[in-house]
Amino acid sequence: MSRLQRRAFFLLCACCATSTAPAQADERVRSRPNIVWIVVDDMSANFSCYGETLIQTPHVDHLAREGTRFRRAFVTAPVCSPSRSALITGMYQTTIGAHHHRSGRGVEKIHLPEGVEPVPALFQRAGYYTAIGGPLVKGSELAKTDYNFEWAPTIYNGNDWSGRKPGQPFFMQVQLHGGKYREGKNWSDTVQRALGSPTRADAVKLPPYYPRDPVLLDDWARYLDAVRYTDQQVGNVLRRLEQEGVLEQTVIFFTTDHGISHARGKQFLYDEGIHVPLIVRGPGIARGKVRDDLVEHIDLAATSLALAGIAVPRTMQGRDLFDPGRAPRDAVFAARDRCDETVEHIRSVRTERFKYIRNFYPERPHLQPNQYKDAKPIVRRLRELHEQGELDALQERLLFAPTRPREELYDLQADPDEVRNLAADPAHRSTLEELRVRLDHWIDQTGDRGRQPEPQAMYDSDMQVYLGGKNANLNAALRKNIALMKQWAAEGK
Repeated sequence: MSRLQRRAFFLLCACCATSTAPAQADERVRSRPNIVWIVVDDMSANFSCYGETLIQTPHVDHLAREGTRFRRAFVTAPVCSPSRSALITGMYQTTIGAHHHRSGRGVEKIHLPEGVEPVPALFQRAGYYTAIGGPLVKGSELAKTDYNFEWAPTIYNGNDWSGRKPGQPFFMQVQLHGGKYREGKNWSDTVQRALGSPTRADAVKLPPYYPRDPVLLDDWARYLDAVRYTDQQVGNVLRRLEQEGVLEQTVIFFTTDHGISHARGKQFLYDEGIHVPLIVRGPGIARGKVRDDLVEHIDLAATSLALAGIAVPRTMQGRDLFDPGRAPRDAVFAARDRCDETVEHIRSVRTERFKYIRNFYPERPHLQPNQYKDAKPIVRRLRELHEQGELDALQERLLFAPTRPREELYDLQADPDEVRNLAADPAHRSTLEELRVRLDHWIDQTGDRGRQPEPQAMYDSDMQVYLGGKNANLNAALRKNIALMKQWAAEGK
């Protein structure tokens, strides 16, 4: 193990498995399993066990061999804070009003509906020790939460499970930096020390809607190295659980908060943005099983509570994945709303074969101005190639058309890259109409709060937080984009 790996291991793994606390855990909870969520930032299912061939991910693969791997798991939001808000409550972010990215951070606040509680609070009340940590956490601080609502930090007892009473079961969220690692300025040095040789950029295979440009190829190779590094960190977690003798009493969930951060991934409802890995391993979980049923990210909440013997709230929209009486989902739903300063409103429904997407602002381009994404080298390079006329017709149409279709329909069996829109094809009219009705029903049934535009007071409140930084160039770009958003809204776009 390299010096860097050892440092990450010990930062993540507080050395002591025992506590000096004299009290023993209540006998009623001692026999319950520990629950560990490993949640990774900005990463799609680019692991060997999911078919990635350019790199090897032995630790995640081992986890899959010893547990159940879900091939069709999807987030309900393709960006961090709405996705994490949904995950931690087991509720659609659109139902609880947490659908706008990084919202409720200013003077205007968001409160959960009556009866909805974050999952750690439910575990804590049932006698569990609750923690949220990871290799980037220092001292007593908590790891990334990113919830778009008011919550009490006391729902977490600490940032590591070692603080629990002897025998007390724990609910631990291990937060890994994932795809964000590749954006660090010292990433190449990290790869060299921790992984040896980097992934070859010229060996990368890109989706057809991205050009084989050196900037994009290098970025994707760096991303795959982030996958390899994440795999090592997963190995560290498994090793610690085994060394402390609690691995076989622990149910481990491995997943990510959304797909790869790219021009058609993060923030968008194509599979590149919403399809995520999901592996569950632990007592009572089938070993080496692969499931093809459709599951949603919010199902982790209900499943975890059920495995711990804790009553699942009747209002929770997530479902217990291992309930023998559970009716499998025949569709999954996702939503994209405002991301940072960029106003958007997109909804989708995906069945095993088809995906229907509705763009509520079709007069706006796919790549609306967004300071966060426009700062990425890959997006800057795409815009340069567009201006130079060096993109092919498919790339121009999907990434830089000035408007978008109001409706999109894709046959995912014949077109897994989602590049051929069948919404206007008479041969698929019945499917279009069926999925259109299903999406309308979901919007009504779940009380989608995105049906109404975000109140101007809330938008302005959150934008003041964004503009609170000291970077003048960043603030200038944000002010320009904010003004454009308001202009387009006034124009009815």
